[in-house]
Amino acid sequence: MTLVPFIALWTASWWAYSVGLLWLSALIAIPAAAFLVRAFMIQHDCGHGSFLSNRQVSDWVGRILGVLTLTPYGVWKRTHALHHATCGNLDRRGIGDIDTLTIAEYANLSRLRRWAYRVYRHPLVLFGFGPAYLFFIQQRVPVGLMRSGWGPWISSQGTNVSIAAGVGGLMWLMGPAAFAFVYLPIMLLAASTGVWLFYVQHQFEHTSWAEGDRWKYVDAALNGSSFYDLPPVLHWFTANIGVHHVHHLCSRVPYHRLMSVLNEFPELRNTSRITLGQSFRMVRLTLWDDQRRILVSFAEAESRLMQESLQERQRAVRAPG
Repeated sequence: MTLVPFIALWTASWWAYSVGLLWLSALIAIPAAAFLVRAFMIQHDCGHGSFLSNRQVSDWVGRILGVLTLTPYGVWKRTHALHHATCGNLDRRGIGDIDTLTIAEYANLSRLRRWAYRVYRHPLVLFGFGPAYLFFIQQRVPVGLMRSGWGPWISSQGTNVSIAAGVGGLMWLMGPAAFAFVYLPIMLLAASTGVWLFYVQHQFEHTSWAEGDRWKYVDAALNGSSFYDLPPVLHWFTANIGVHHVHHLCSRVPYHRLMSVLNEFPELRNTSRITLGQSFRMVRLTLWDDQRRILVSFAEAESRLMQESLQERQRAVRAPG
């Protein structure tokens, strides 16, 4: 129900290109990208060992899908496990997360590094250039696991060789121009959608971040991961990944059972719930306010920093001597 429609849409897009209907070929990229997103989510379940009962078969399905999604399965599986183990932990940021600074950390940066962080958090970078860089360039080497032995390198380079063989074969069959016109829109749309989903799953106003003994796994799962309440058709294409708080609470629940968990425990429907309309307002949230325990915008953070600076000056003026 995923690969067959994807291949059919790819073929239809190629046919449209070959007869000069470039607009139709580009339009077909939208549903094709949706099926590619679903393929990635199935690969995601393989990484958690929840897609099939046989772990070896599940891993091989994940490796094959990793060629299609440009994601080395072995590397991603390990870094994603780290993400689950450290989600919302301010002391263990760095792998499998969207970089998020506290207001205090941002205030201590140099002017150049503040500018760099602002550029990084700009929507055009996060959901445009960023996904393209992540899937086409960064994932060609085992970032985060460079010194973790041969395993990550075998995974990444094995995937690279398989991708090169597939791309070379399709270019020979279709021609380079046709391949690029059909493939790039599909991959770029899917990559941006995947990053968007990951963003909304953790970057919302009342998410949960904590440090030291204040960090608790269950709290990070239920309150630091959202329930992205999408229309049913989008839940299907995203393999219910929007039920992310339940997934983080128990990653062995397969995607086709996540909605059943919500039905069995209806109180979870209102836990960290975000609608499709609400999610677009989350883009402005960029810094963790360690006093109010919420994510805030650059404007809100700078307002707080200005108030603190003013209060500091007032205290200095009132100080004796």
